[in-house]
Amino acid sequence: MSNKVLITNDQNVVKIPSGLRILIRRSCNAVLDFEKFEGSAEISVTFVDNHRIHELNKQYRDKDSATDVLSFPMGENGEYDIDEDNGCKILGDIVISMERAMEQAELYGHSLQREVAYLTVHSMLHLLGYDHEASGLEAVRMREKEEAVLIKLGLPRTVSYTSDEV
Repeated sequence: MSNKVLITNDQNVVKIPSGLRILIRRSCNAVLDFEKFEGSAEISVTFVDNHRIHELNKQYRDKDSATDVLSFPMGENGEYDIDEDNGCKILGDIVISMERAMEQAELYGHSLQREVAYLTVHSMLHLLGYDHEASGLEAVRMREKEEAVLIKLGLPRTVSYTSDEV
C-alpha cells in the first residue's frame, strides 16, 4: 500500500515551482522509509502565506509571529487514527509558509525546492513524534535524521544551516 500526501495551495504570493509537489511526496516517503514506518501513512501539506501562518502560530502556539512551518501531529505515542477510505494511518498536517520559505532560500543561498524539502522533512519528524524543543539531545538527533534524509534525497545541507546552532 502507498502513502497519501495531500497537497493544497492556499496562497498566491509565491508561484509553486513545477516538480515541487513531487519533491514533497518524495520527502515524506523518504522520512517514512528512514524511520521504518509500518503500514501506509496519510499526510496533509498546505501552502500558506506569512499572514496565515502568523494567525495559526498565534492561535495554536501562542506565538505572535510568522514562522516557516507548523506541524500538527494527529498521532500519539505511535498510535494513529486510520482513514477508513484507504486504510492509511493519519499522521497529521504540515503547514508551510511559501513566503517565508522563499525568504529563507534567498537568505541561505539555495533553491526554494531545497528549502521546502528541508521544511517538509523537519515537519514529518514532528508528525512522527520527534520534538527538538524538549532537550538539546533530541534536537541534535532530529538534525542528524534531517541530514540523513536530505542526503538520501540528493539535497545535502548547506553550510549556512549550522549558523543558528553556535
